[in-house]
Amino acid sequence: MCRSIKQLRHADAEPTEQEIYDAARQFVRKVSGYRVPSKRNQDIFEQTIQEIASATRKMLDEFSQSSPLAHH
Repeated sequence: MCRSIKQLRHADAEPTEQEIYDAARQFVRKVSGYRVPSKRNQDIFEQTIQEIASATRKMLDEFSQSSPLAHH
């Protein structure tokens, strides 16, 4: 839970769907404060992970279509 979320955007390779999902899950865990949600909150927890993963994929796709990768 203390680890930093891994950078997914690299010049040499596209992130896998699993890497995107894992980053989204880590983000939701950090924001919610729960490593594992209660049974009552499992559905919204997973739905939020899926929405963040989808938004992340869209953002990365738009970056790669609109401009060359730049290193920071």
